[in-house]
Order: sequence, then structure tokens, then C-alpha cells
Amino acid sequence: MTLRIDISGMPPERLRFAASPLAELTAMLHVLAEPEHHPQFAAWAADVWAGLRPGPAERLREAEFLWRASQADFMLPARPRPTLAEELDDVDRIDDETYVSAALVTTCGNRIHLTSPSPLTDTAARELALELAQARGPRQEAFAERLLEDPTAVRARVRDTLEACAEAFFNAAWADSAVQLATDLRLKKDLLKRQGLGAALASVSGAVTLAPDGDCILVDKLLDKATTAHGTGVTFIPSVFGRPHLAMVHAPGWQPVVQYPVAEPGPSEPVSLDTVTLRLEALAHPARLRLLRTLARGPHTNGELAHAWDLTPPEVSRHLALLRRAGLLVARREGRYVRYSLNLSALTALGTDLLAAVLR
Repeated sequence: MTLRIDISGMPPERLRFAASPLAELTAMLHVLAEPEHHPQFAAWAADVWAGLRPGPAERLREAEFLWRASQADFMLPARPRPTLAEELDDVDRIDDETYVSAALVTTCGNRIHLTSPSPLTDTAARELALELAQARGPRQEAFAERLLEDPTAVRARVRDTLEACAEAFFNAAWADSAVQLATDLRLKKDLLKRQGLGAALASVSGAVTLAPDGDCILVDKLLDKATTAHGTGVTFIPSVFGRPHLAMVHAPGWQPVVQYPVAEPGPSEPVSLDTVTLRLEALAHPARLRLLRTLARGPHTNGELAHAWDLTPPEVSRHLALLRRAGLLVARREGRYVRYSLNLSALTALGTDLLAAVLR
């Protein structure tokens, strides 16, 4: 599965390596929403939640769909600015239709890009957005309803929330990360200048490569997609809090952005040989590995997984049963449905390379 970024004819100066306060805040917010994805920051996340007042904490939870399973595209700036305030000003300049579409992609489970016609003006598109959000849960439905009813108020509330985060925890964490980010950027820019794009991309991640003909950047992700950097360029943003994720902006109309991790992985916990053997056997089938990578985006039902991969529900059930026997899944009943999610501690025990591949 590969995302292809067409860079043919792109001037070299349009490939940027730059730090972004908003992108790093987005990574921190993801850690707070999914601390199990980031065991090295679990203590930090617990301290942040313990120090948040009830009001700001509730605001984070009501808007967490913008950064929990996937990031809204406007949270990863194509042209990073020196300060969070400047980047939030840039977000304010995005028109309502573009902002709402990007927000609904995350709220509705990343299954559809609601761009044309706009759900702000088209009744059928609005009903589809609300139907998809309702299927994801009551919080998603409530957020989507508020967003479609009064996007101006929701946008202002989201900005207020992000500004409250700056005072509560972001400013201190951003200052602590500055040396790592600056060091990484110096390395990348030096490699780009002295050894070329291929060497710079290799230092970003083993999942990011330059195509043999030099016309495409290839990113190993949970999708087969293509986008172009013609006329816009590509921006690479380092992240301390983002490990092990590679976060991407690739939707039509958006400049390609890659947020990549620079922090060192923590050591994995040892497990028994029998357990490792059982889990590796469960992962040997490519369909089961694809299901795990899908579940890395958030809990899914059997039916949702079948729809996502064009499999029959019985086929998915058999694969899930093997993964559950290996201890790689957690099942939770919600009314008539059973939602499956990753057992991240089990994946971590198998090794950071596997964890990074699944969570990418």
C-alpha cells in the first residue's frame, strides 16, 4: 500500500523541511487522546490531564475527532510559521466549506471527502455527513451537528481550545522539544544539500523513499493513493510527540505534507517464545495485517472492516478470531455491535518496527 506524491518538474526549493507549532500541538493532542499509542509519553499525558481544569478538558474531548484517529488537514500546515498564533491565523483564513469538509472527514470515520457539493449548502450531503457521524458515535454526531449548524461558532471554539492548550501545557513542551527539532532540521537540510533528495528522505523514515525515476515520493501507508506537488511543493515537518506515526496531508486541493517522528523509540518488553510464535503466525496473512492497520485508526465493527476491504463478514470474522486468539485485539460490545481495537501493549512487545508499521 503506497501513497505516491508526484514531484516531477517541481523546483527543488519547493521541498521544505520546517518545524510547525500547530503540527506539534496536534501530535500532543493525539497523545492525550490515545496515550496507549505512545507509551513513552504516558506519564506526560497523565500529568497533563490531571492538571487540566474541567472546562478545557471537556473542550478537548468534544473536538478530539480532529486529531484522534487522523488529523484534520488544516492541523498540519503546508507553510509553517514561527508561532502557534500565526498558524492559527492562517487556519482562520480558510473558507468555511474547506474547513468543514476537512473536519467532517475525521468526524465521519475518514470514509468520504465531503467536498462537492458542500454539506453546508446541499441537503443530501448534509444528511450523509450526519448519518456517517452518527454511525461513529454520539459525540461525533453532536460535533457534526454543531459544525454544520454554526461553523463560525465551532471554529472559534476550536481556536479558543487550542489557545488554552498553549497556556496549559503546549508552550512548555514546545520549548523542551526545540533542541531536538532544530537538530533534526539541520541534519535533513544538510543531507538534502550535500547528498540529494534520496538521502534526505531515507533519513525521514524507512517508509519514505524516492522512486527510481526520481519523479515520485513513495510513502508506505494504509492506502493506495496519489497526489501531486506541482505548483505547491511538499512540506516535511519533524515531530517529537508524533512517534511512531507518519501523518499525511494528501487530499485533493491540499498541498502535500508529511509529519514524521524524530524521537527515539523506547525498548520493547520481552514476551515468551510461544506467544511470539502465535502472534507472528496470526500476522503472516496480509489481510490480517491490513485489518490491524485499519484498526490502528480506531475501533471498527466486523461490518465496517468488511466494507473497507471488500471482504465478506464471515471472512473478516475468521481473521479477527485468529488475531484475538493471539491476543492482538480487544473486543468491546456496544449495544448490537462489537467493536474491535488493537491491543497496543501486545504489539509493542513484538517490537517497535512492527508497532511503527501498523500505526503508520
